[in-house]
Amino acid sequence: MASTALLTDHYELTMLQAALAGGTAHRRSVFELFGRRLPEGRRYGVVAGVGRALDAIEAFRFDGEVLAALDGVVDAPTLDWLSGYCFSGDVWGYPEGEVYFAHSPLLIVEASFAEAVLLETVLLSIYNHDSAIASAASRMTCAAGDRACIEMGSRRTHEEAAVAAARAAYVAGFSGTSNLAARERYAVPTTGTSAHSFTLLHDTEEEAFRAQITSLGTGTTLLVDTYDVTEAVRLGVEVAGAGLGAVRLDSGDLAVLAQQVRAELDELGATNTHIVVTSDLDEYAIAALAAAPVDTYGVGTQLVTGSGHPTCGFVYKLVARENDDGVLQSVAKKSVDKVSVGGRKYALRRLTDGVAEAEVIGVGTPAENDGDDRELLVPLVRDGEVVGREPLEASRERHRRSRAELPPSAQQMSRGEPVLPTVFEGEQH
Repeated sequence: MASTALLTDHYELTMLQAALAGGTAHRRSVFELFGRRLPEGRRYGVVAGVGRALDAIEAFRFDGEVLAALDGVVDAPTLDWLSGYCFSGDVWGYPEGEVYFAHSPLLIVEASFAEAVLLETVLLSIYNHDSAIASAASRMTCAAGDRACIEMGSRRTHEEAAVAAARAAYVAGFSGTSNLAARERYAVPTTGTSAHSFTLLHDTEEEAFRAQITSLGTGTTLLVDTYDVTEAVRLGVEVAGAGLGAVRLDSGDLAVLAQQVRAELDELGATNTHIVVTSDLDEYAIAALAAAPVDTYGVGTQLVTGSGHPTCGFVYKLVARENDDGVLQSVAKKSVDKVSVGGRKYALRRLTDGVAEAEVIGVGTPAENDGDDRELLVPLVRDGEVVGREPLEASRERHRRSRAELPPSAQQMSRGEPVLPTVFEGEQH
């Protein structure tokens, strides 16, 4: 993996230079990544990007090429220090796929100020993007129920954001993606149908269908709304037989069309042929199609833009640092509208009979667990070595379990308040 050290902001490096010159750069420090609130109207959020963040920490190196790019940004002593940079601290965090709420300490980074501050921008970039996508994807898969959702948004966002979005959507329950880079990098299953251009390439729709089926088999998905839907469905079954895999609808009143197409397919004997719908779907459109005979939803623009919330508003704040006596002391920002809570945190999910009741956050050591609290923070990096990497399938399963713990109101698509309150315990600073 290429170095991630330049995926940062100018002031991270100039703060480092000033801290090195002032003798404070090596003070042991604790940084915390969190959101002060959920995006407006959202009832819960989903943590994603953890695995990508761990990769980014490992690749955060200042080789010759990177150092050359920083010539004129910082002074020679700082460049010399950066040449030997290798993160050697500890990181704890919510594991990927977990749900989160206001002030949840999603990531805790403990190292020298110099080592930890440099990671701020790249960690925020990954977490803010991936968690926004996963949070939207979770609402969509919740609305879809047992029906499959496929991510198809690559052409609606930056090419690298598309890969990250496919990964985040898979964590939150999407069954696959159209993006081949996501398959190569993260083993996300890929799938696809065909475009209107393929039909228009041929002299007739029947020729197009025959070419597709001859090459890809009867299990393929035919796009049936280039011309006349009813005629296309008839042609598709005529060419492929009753074993036609699926048909896709990409325009019009999808609920009405799905009813008509289902009836036609059944009448033609293609009772097992699935119906795939696409066309600017979001969680609300998916919920509105719950009564329609739809088997799969293909989601693009609204997914890769976070369905109205393209970022989570996460921040990365210093919450504790070593004093002149070598003791770790709490620090916190006190401005009126951007207050942070100082101190090294713990985080618990309080449960009653398996149903979550509160997000419990405290400073110091938590009280003895009475069996109703689930610890949320896990070790991700220890002494600079990644220890928290896991397969995406584990993240998918975790998301399924953590979402299932939430109260039933979490499944409502309407705008509302968070389904869990955030409760602070212990001494606050």
